Amino acid sequence: MKYITIILVFLGSRQNFAQTKNDNAIDKTLPGLIAAYRQIHAAPELSGHETQTAALIAAQLKSLGYEVTENIGKFQGKPWKGYGVVGHMKNGKGPVVLVRTEMDALPLTEKTSLPFASTVKVKNDVGEETGVMHACGHDIHMAVFLGVAKILADSKDQWHGELLLVAQPAEEAGPGGSGAEAMLNDGLYTRFPQPDFIVGLHQTPALVAGQVALLSGYSNAVSGAGEIIVRGVGAHPARPQESKDPVVISAELILALQTIVSRETNPFDPVSLTIGVIQGGTAANIVPEEVHMKFNIRALSNEVYDKTIASVTRMANGVAITAGVPDNRMPIVTSAKGYPANYNDPVLTERILRIFKKVMGENNVLAGKPLLTGEDFSYYSLDKKIPSLFFNIGSSDPLRYAESLKTGVALPFNHSPMMIPVADLTIKTGVKAMTSAVFELFK
Repeated sequence: MKYITIILVFLGSRQNFAQTKNDNAIDKTLPGLIAAYRQIHAAPELSGHETQTAALIAAQLKSLGYEVTENIGKFQGKPWKGYGVVGHMKNGKGPVVLVRTEMDALPLTEKTSLPFASTVKVKNDVGEETGVMHACGHDIHMAVFLGVAKILADSKDQWHGELLLVAQPAEEAGPGGSGAEAMLNDGLYTRFPQPDFIVGLHQTPALVAGQVALLSGYSNAVSGAGEIIVRGVGAHPARPQESKDPVVISAELILALQTIVSRETNPFDPVSLTIGVIQGGTAANIVPEEVHMKFNIRALSNEVYDKTIASVTRMANGVAITAGVPDNRMPIVTSAKGYPANYNDPVLTERILRIFKKVMGENNVLAGKPLLTGEDFSYYSLDKKIPSLFFNIGSSDPLRYAESLKTGVALPFNHSPMMIPVADLTIKTGVKAMTSAVFELFK
């Protein structure tokens, strides 16, 4: 018994020493990571155009001793070249662990007034000029990613196996443009070892910087977009009886669609149906022939998503029939399913939860909540065949967050031109959480 106790004490002391060593390494690395974050933030690139960002990531990984492969990605729905980067490090026999980051930014004009704020303006794929901003925190993610790369490269005595660091393009692109899917299409799991575990993270202003949150099971929604062409019969406003007004039909349809969520869906099955665009007509004195609407659906299961799509089509036809629209002018409903719902493997989640509580402190580890945001991280698990975990790190200033709760005024969230993460603590927390998870998975 004494012998076993001595062994346990020794192992515990060795683990504590290793964690202290890693904490010191993170502190030493942090200034460089903040500098990298600011550099990336000031020079954002849109989905499918991450040339300079990918080059920066590749150069950093090469300098740390990783075998680096660039220009990975075959897009099936976009005319883009793939700029995916993989850093591969072999360190003896052991599991293969994949850590992923995203590289793309959003078509937004930044309004933060930060000294390193983006002033980038480019023409998008259809020739329209737009500002570009890292408004979803991918710049934070890349800084964390580089920190993990540095710590693991410098601590090879603490792990054995193979590390795959995947920097993917085009997470924000939506259906047909997923960078994760493009990298898999380009042989990610045949050109490199198929991972035994996959880990990713996302910053969120919904948590205070220094906190982490994770949950077992579905964490992110299956999402998709579609279009409804409401067709009617045009006429002169002086003779409305001769029309089948698609504007009025569209107004009725928008209200009817709300009952899909409120009356057709189980309240315990989260789903969101949003009409984001409605366009029709050319002049005030013309009843138009048709109205175009674009919608978005998000759900935490494929079954609920598919049922919602079917209900949209049924209701569109039903409202048109009620309005007396001719059979040859029934609405046209089209849709494209986006990213699959992300699923956190329960066994893996519980394993990492224990490590986070030990390393981060129990008060800083929260139970996550399912989100209706889409996330193409879900592709990497090959429909749950590979255990994966996607967790959140807080990025809000504690004082601003407390004031927000007090006043009820929400802080700028992801995809806002005013979103400002607390970079230093967020990056430090991300590196500490991710490295502790990776070290655990190499055991």
